[in-house]
Amino acid sequence: MKYLFIQGSPRLNGNTATALKALIEGLEQEVKPENIEYLEANKLFITPCQACDSCKTNGGICVQEDETNWTIQKIWDSDFIILGTPVYYWGMSAQLKLILDKLYCRNDQFKRSQEKRIGLVVVGGNRLTDPQYSIIDVQVSCIADYLNWRHVFTNSYSAYKIGDLARSEEDLEDLKNLGAYLGHEHHH
Repeated sequence: MKYLFIQGSPRLNGNTATALKALIEGLEQEVKPENIEYLEANKLFITPCQACDSCKTNGGICVQEDETNWTIQKIWDSDFIILGTPVYYWGMSAQLKLILDKLYCRNDQFKRSQEKRIGLVVVGGNRLTDPQYSIIDVQVSCIADYLNWRHVFTNSYSAYKIGDLARSEEDLEDLKNLGAYLGHEHHH
């Protein structure tokens, strides 16, 4: 089982990264580190989809000269994709959305391939009752349903200032436990 983490925040050590790293810490109790990969969306050069539809006639290859095909291949090669995003204007980060939009180039292959699992970690500044968390959760659920993936979990955390999540022992413990559970549940 290969786990791919996609960290969607431009802050490489902000609350979203802290959350994913805590999850990985728990996961590593059950899964070998070589089966876990961590990508930072902000470091990838992904241009927006141009709706040219070349990918529909060339076997799923994006013709843009960027890192789309490399990134989509990473997703293709993984069994469990865990997305992490801060909330930006009631939605996921643009960096993460650029990647998800590019799943389009291999829609048909993804739908026919074996079921992947997907998980979501959302970090926002508002209370967890705010709609911003459920908006992103519903969007990822819809994508999962469309591609025949299984949406295994969504965990949302409220952390406003940089370092807020790192100071929340309860949240960090929650994430480590989730990681250990995922590793145990899906690896064995």
